[in-house]
This record gives sequence, C-alpha cells and structure tokens, in this order.
Amino acid sequence: MELNNKSAIVTGGSVGIGAAIALDLAQNGVNVAINYRKHIDEANKIVEQIKKMGRKGIAIQADVISFADAEKMVQTALKEFGRLDILVNNAGINQDAVVWKMTEEQWDSVIEINLKGCFNYIRSVTPIFKNQNYGKIVNITSINGLRGKFGQSNYSASKAGIIGLTKSVARELGKFNINVNAVAPGLIETDMVVHSPEEVKQKALSEIVLGRIGKPEEVAWVVTFLCSDKARHLTGEVIKVDGGQYI
Repeated sequence: MELNNKSAIVTGGSVGIGAAIALDLAQNGVNVAINYRKHIDEANKIVEQIKKMGRKGIAIQADVISFADAEKMVQTALKEFGRLDILVNNAGINQDAVVWKMTEEQWDSVIEINLKGCFNYIRSVTPIFKNQNYGKIVNITSINGLRGKFGQSNYSASKAGIIGLTKSVARELGKFNINVNAVAPGLIETDMVVHSPEEVKQKALSEIVLGRIGKPEEVAWVVTFLCSDKARHLTGEVIKVDGGQYI
C-alpha cells in the first residue's frame, strides 16, 4: 500500500472499527496514535499489537469534544513520530430514542462527539498537512447518515453532518494535495451491534444483500486504501461498506 514510515492519528482507536483501522494501518507500515477517554486497558493492548508489528504506537487520553485535547494530541503525535500524514476520525457514539422522547443531553452529546469531534481534529491537523502539501483525512460516517433511521435522529444527523463536512473540506484542501473522504459502514460486528436487541439485528440483516453482518476489518481495508497513494485521485467521496444494505 506504499504506506511505510507514514504516521497516523485514529480517534476512537481502542475498540471496534477504530481498533481494526489502527491495526490495519500498522500492518501496512504506519505509526499510529490512538486516543482513549475511558478504555485505557483496551488502548494499551492495541498499542502493544502495533509495536509487535515493528511500528511505533502511542495511546493518548483525549476527549474528542475538547478542541484543546485535539490540539494536544496532534502535537504529541507529531513530536513522537516526527511527522503526521493521516487522520482517521472514527470516534462516535449513539444514544437512540424517537424524537418525541429524545432529551437535549442525548442530542447534544451525540452531535458533539460524532460531528464536533471530527471538526476538532481536522482543524488541528490542517496547518501541518498544508505546510507539507500532503495529507489524508478519512471520516467514518454511516449509511444512516445517507438515509436516516427510525429512532436515530441525533445519530443520523451527526453522520449526515460528517458527509457535508467531508465534501466541504475536500473542496477547501484539494489545492494543498490533501485528500478528504468518508467511509459509510452498514451493520458491522461491533459491541454496539452485538448488544443490540435481536429483532433490531435481524431487521438490519434482512436488508443486507450479501446476507451477513460485516466485520470491522472490512471497513479498515477500505480506510487503508483511502490513506494510500493508490487513492490519490479520490476526494470528497463517500464509500459505503455495507454488503448492499443501502441498495
């Protein structure tokens, strides 16, 4: 993938899709910094695996809704690795409820973490990427940001916002040789899905043309491709990894 000696930040990289992305990037020669808010043990385990691959890895305590934390993490990663080439905005949560029962806190927390978190890190890495005339930004959205979903107005709005953010920033940064894309997973085998009600899983599974739940590494492979120079003429795109669930 021509990624040897590149360096990356992956937010939410201690568990689930984020962990798979961090590990696949490392497998392809990338030094990786991940953040954690609570999952310190999980984050340290991912870092250990990255180091076993012969790459540098660090875990940094940082809350994605904090602009100051984002700035600090970016500078820490830059100092540790000596360069920064890739940003993957993966951190996200869901707090589902129908709109007439949704609380202000549920709305605000999902929008802040999922959408503002993306802005915080994009804003923090952009001066570095501009100065070196190179950078790859991949934002993890969702097919529900493209179509909406019952009981997920906050989540779907945040993920739709990420798509708008991706396309706008791609326009702004293209002249600096910075590629900005988004990946939209469908139903993926993460803790969030495993612990969801069986009827919810079965309904989603019935939509999937390929007839199975996706694996985190299948999302990671697409992200790694977008971070490579094999995707150098792709920007502003939203690539679905959903087994045909959106069709």
